[in-house]
Amino acid sequence: MAVVTEASSTLSKRSGVQYWWYWIVRLFLKKPLGAIGLVLVVLLCFLALLAPVLAPEGYNAIGQLPRLQASSPGYLMGTDELGRSVLSRVIWGARLSMFVGIVATAASTIISLTFGMTSAYIGGKFDLIFQRFIDGYTCFPDLPLLIMLMAVLGPGMLQILLVLGVNAGIQGTRGSRALIFMIKENQYIHASEAIGARTWWVMWKHLLPNLAPLIIVGFTMGMGGVILAEAGLSFLGLGLPDPFPSWGKMISGPGRSFMVIAPWMLFYPGLALAIAIFGINIFGDALRDLMDPRLRGGLGGYGLGYRMARMEKGREKRMKMQKKARETAQNTGKTKN
Repeated sequence: MAVVTEASSTLSKRSGVQYWWYWIVRLFLKKPLGAIGLVLVVLLCFLALLAPVLAPEGYNAIGQLPRLQASSPGYLMGTDELGRSVLSRVIWGARLSMFVGIVATAASTIISLTFGMTSAYIGGKFDLIFQRFIDGYTCFPDLPLLIMLMAVLGPGMLQILLVLGVNAGIQGTRGSRALIFMIKENQYIHASEAIGARTWWVMWKHLLPNLAPLIIVGFTMGMGGVILAEAGLSFLGLGLPDPFPSWGKMISGPGRSFMVIAPWMLFYPGLALAIAIFGINIFGDALRDLMDPRLRGGLGGYGLGYRMARMEKGREKRMKMQKKARETAQNTGKTKN
């Protein structure tokens, strides 16, 4: 019995590894731009994890280097007005941005799934009343709402994680609800309810596993927006306080003040932010095209454009052959006459 259990667990592990390798290989073959995004995301995670090792200085090491030193072999990205290494602060900023992006997006995913599953599965008057509150919240524009909440709570890591996570979670509730409505009408859901399965069991065993690919896609696509929102709030002075090396704060404060005499202080944090958002977004778009079942058979499906082109080319080839056959028949008839 133990041997059978061990064999089944090993098989499940192998199948899980093969599953993810299948998607990765397919991503590189079918969507090279998305593969570039994956490489950029992996590099960002690598920088975030090894920031203490890769950064030449601490992110707040003041006065140890010459002030406003331009880029050189000794200082690859120069120094700021306090003698801090811009390279070190950009690397530490990657850790900060990835931490905020992952934690806030995970919180928003949990909130949106909880609210969406509960509202869609219970339905009825509860769903009607609950969705009216969601509609009222989503009527407010994102940026003014985030500014108002951060002005009330004040700057800080916990506050920005809470505000970004809750806001994105409530915004994504309607999407999760729509997906649950599509899944809950399947026969296996009705069969589980017919044999007396409890609500939490149906949600955990049937609804959530079928949402896993879409959750992964939504997580990657939402992460770029969260990082950009954090940079925007820090740019406005409502995000992370000093001396946290937020990319938005580096652009807004010393970067903007010294942009004429020290443009590298503005350029490198902006470049890092642009690369991060670009990589995460194109990776999320590629995952959506690859894993979203609504796009597999639609215009966003993988290989569909190629197949349609081949079908069109084959149709044109058949039409030419038919035309040539008619001309040959006509010429043959004229010759006989």
